[in-house]
Amino acid sequence: MGLRGIDLFCGAGGSSRGAADAGVEMVGAVDQWEIATRTYVDNFPSARRNMVTTTLSDTSGADIFNSTGRIDLLIASPECTHHSLARGNRPRCELSRRSGWYVVRFIEDLAPEYIVLENVAMMRHWDGYRELLEALEKRHGYRLRAQVLDAADFGVPQSRKRLFIFGSKHRLPPEVRPSVQTPKPARTILDPIDKWPAGPLENGRRAEATIDRVRHAIKEIGSRRDFLTVYYGSDKAGGYQTLDRPLRTLTTLDRFGLVRWDGKTPTLRMLQVPELMRAMGLRRDFLLQHGTRRDRIKLLGNGVCPPVMEMVIRTLVGTARGRATAA
Repeated sequence: MGLRGIDLFCGAGGSSRGAADAGVEMVGAVDQWEIATRTYVDNFPSARRNMVTTTLSDTSGADIFNSTGRIDLLIASPECTHHSLARGNRPRCELSRRSGWYVVRFIEDLAPEYIVLENVAMMRHWDGYRELLEALEKRHGYRLRAQVLDAADFGVPQSRKRLFIFGSKHRLPPEVRPSVQTPKPARTILDPIDKWPAGPLENGRRAEATIDRVRHAIKEIGSRRDFLTVYYGSDKAGGYQTLDRPLRTLTTLDRFGLVRWDGKTPTLRMLQVPELMRAMGLRRDFLLQHGTRRDRIKLLGNGVCPPVMEMVIRTLVGTARGRATAA
């Protein structure tokens, strides 16, 4: 009998893609953004009957679904913007940070055998973090492990560190181990050189700050070497990165530009959505066809890399089943 799962704060479905690759049938999901839920249903038609577009709260529970039947696995990626360093100095919203608690009512209603919560690593510094873990352990009987995992350790060409809290009602799960020894470099996400148009760096329309960042990078690494530059926003890592290491963490902004050379002239174009999908470790058949370019980049920047979630679930379920059988 296969496992059945639901996904709270599902986004486009990166977590669910990883769960499905681990053998889980996804039968329901929730997100507050219609573009996300439309995208999710495209990729998981088995969840169509229980696909809900709504904003979750402390009072939300399984009654928002039509009928899920037995649920073995609950996945949740509560709002992370109010834990994340990416917010800079903007004020934090405690209501948003409390969204981690919204899973509790669903756990009470559905009693899943396994749970996985995903968030930014900074969630560990939230005042309610320990209280939430204690509630899941003492009130609901889960044996939990919390681990910060980097997507680059699982074959994803992006350095993306996220906190995974995963638990079973049977046994304490073991640590998740990296699946690759050599990370994939950023160059592996790039399309052929002639697929997307690129213009000269100094075309009379680019911001001077952008040109300065590119000039600085060229001075650092030398001319006629391709590299990536941070096109928007502040940056504390020199404003560029080479292509021989994983891409730095994607955000919800369209921020990475590719610098290539036309003879002695540097050219610049933005990374495109198909390239960013590869940077998230999404399969070629994953559908991302709703909304604007900005919407799709936001979906990706808020997403979970499927290979990481797949390994978390395989570790969680495989250990619980194996030890239960041995006992």
